[in-house]
Amino acid sequence: MSEQENRNIAIELKGVKKQYRLGQIGGGTLTADLQSWWARVRGKEDPNIRIDQDQRLIGKTFMALNGIDLTIYQGEAIGIIGSNGAGKSTMLKLLSRVTAPTAGDIDIYGRVASMLEVGTGFHGEMTGRENVYLNGAILGMTKAEIDAKMEDIIEFSEVREFIDTPVKRYSSGMYVKLAFSVAAHLDSEIMIMDEVLAVGDINFQQKCLKKMRSAATEEGRTVLYVSHNMSTIRQLCNRCIVLDGGKIIYDGDVEEAINVYSKSVKTNDFIDNKIVLANIDRGRNYDTINELLMTELTVNSPTISMGEPFVFKMSFKTKKRKVDSVLRIVIFSKDGAVVGGTYSDLFTLYKRNNNEVGFSFCTGNLAPGTYLVDLILCSYENGVQEKHDYLSRAFSFSVLETKVHYNMQWKKAYWGNVIFDKVRVLNNGKTDSEG
Repeated sequence: MSEQENRNIAIELKGVKKQYRLGQIGGGTLTADLQSWWARVRGKEDPNIRIDQDQRLIGKTFMALNGIDLTIYQGEAIGIIGSNGAGKSTMLKLLSRVTAPTAGDIDIYGRVASMLEVGTGFHGEMTGRENVYLNGAILGMTKAEIDAKMEDIIEFSEVREFIDTPVKRYSSGMYVKLAFSVAAHLDSEIMIMDEVLAVGDINFQQKCLKKMRSAATEEGRTVLYVSHNMSTIRQLCNRCIVLDGGKIIYDGDVEEAINVYSKSVKTNDFIDNKIVLANIDRGRNYDTINELLMTELTVNSPTISMGEPFVFKMSFKTKKRKVDSVLRIVIFSKDGAVVGGTYSDLFTLYKRNNNEVGFSFCTGNLAPGTYLVDLILCSYENGVQEKHDYLSRAFSFSVLETKVHYNMQWKKAYWGNVIFDKVRVLNNGKTDSEG
């Protein structure tokens, strides 16, 4: 029997589906609903529909979740990631019993404390203290049990001076602080968090992550955490699920899950090591509006070894007779975090010339991995820099690991994307008397 089979199940989903109808559901009154029905029967325009609403959506459905099979064990910290609309929040709403599944079964073994959005579960007219009692009562706790935890909740929330103020007067940050503190300290076996930490300040975010780690590892509670911040997913979770189109496309190791999710980030593909940048949609007609334009990119290779320079050529068009230009480069890790940036020396472009310019930038401090690149083309005249052309995620390139560091492969998840120069040993352990 495997280690997982020996553990107690906290949540189990079998064939879970959630379907929503698109468009207008009802007219608000029986008369309006009958008018709309009669218009559809006759093939006429709905007299109750908004002018800007697309009638094609009426009667159509959307599968937010489409056949989810998932088993979560007690004490696991599970990250749930995916693009907007993948079904992450819908899954958490089903687990929190905010809505019911269209099909399938959900078994939950334990009490659930959830934070799906700012203010969920709070009554605006009640004070912070009264809302703590309300949430505890919903979980089935007695007043004496809540009283025993009240001081810890207030201390953790950092809103002591406002605890007897109606929460409708709280800022969004204060809401989150108290709501998280309530969810973390009351007696629940399962904690569900949906991107709510983005509202709190950075110190409180770290405090919450530490508390959730403690809840999973020391208290044996189950934590489900949805976030677009891959750094917090790495810090908290020991397992990660990737959702796409309402289905689970990966379930397992956190770093591999992030890699699977990152593949959905679109970049422009090299064809024979070349990208025709003029064919890329920049969002507006740069050919007629901009005086400077990037038109083509050619690389020696989109894959380089550690320490090698990245060499490429670019072609440009300009409507000016002569202009001094600068190319700015911003590098991102594959999960979207900014790694750093650089910029070129000044180079001159001419209106009638075939403006092809070669570039080379050092990658000596980049850790192995795949990187995304933004390109910004600027003019530089009389000490003033002006942006003319911008390509978001213009292309990607990969750095291959060619050496180990004292018999250790580089662990990017823990050590980051930048390898600093070696630390110099100044005296090699000698004392003054020995030197």
